[in-house]
Amino acid sequence: MTNNNPIGVFDSGIGGTSIWSAIHELLPNEKTIYLADSKNAPYGQRTKEEIVDLSRKNVDFLIENNCKIIVVACNTATTNAIRELREEYDIPFIGIEPAIKPAATNSKTQVIGILATKGTLNSELFNKTAEMFQNTTIIEQVGHGLVQLIEDGNLYSPEMTQLLETYLRPMIEANIDYLVLGCSHYPYLIPQIKKILPEHIQIIDSGEAVARQTQNVLREIAGLSDAEESEPVFYVNSDSAVLNSILENKYTVIEKDF
Repeated sequence: MTNNNPIGVFDSGIGGTSIWSAIHELLPNEKTIYLADSKNAPYGQRTKEEIVDLSRKNVDFLIENNCKIIVVACNTATTNAIRELREEYDIPFIGIEPAIKPAATNSKTQVIGILATKGTLNSELFNKTAEMFQNTTIIEQVGHGLVQLIEDGNLYSPEMTQLLETYLRPMIEANIDYLVLGCSHYPYLIPQIKKILPEHIQIIDSGEAVARQTQNVLREIAGLSDAEESEPVFYVNSDSAVLNSILENKYTVIEKDF
């Protein structure tokens, strides 16, 4: 394996492209392979065993394509499967989990909101992290239906607006001053979320932090690429139309059953 091998990134669908984008912006010389397991989205409604099995399948695909490091660009897969992945595979993994720490540390009202999937909020890893901040009230909200609407290409639908209103209004009334987005799909909802939230409420997602962590681990373990900027490759196991739309038709998207 060489420094110029690709970074592998996977998610339950297209949402992890928000993480991929941050990585690509910080590390433009790195080859990247993105895997969208849209056929099995959303992971958030699945059992832990199913999530681990699906994550293994994705990792096997990326290893077969000579990836030097794998970014689990899915909160649900990270919180439910990354421990098993690290135990079973001899390759560095970068995970993504809700950014509770910066929100809780900086909150003036000591009330923060977390919008995430059921699988993330029910996970042992999430609850261990939340327990570290006993002095902060954490308003948890499962984003039922949000991922599916995004995967179906209904980002700006009336249904999406209605769901966001339903989920965010109680948080506003509870006096949150930070909203943590606990799913890699949700950054695509930020323009709509901003229309609902008062201006003083800050929104936090994990993209930049994951990109920096990827850079740090590459420097320490696998090595940074010395190649020139290269074309990323995207794989999806369902209709590629929504992924192409999210990527603004800029990149190669390959439909492949895996």
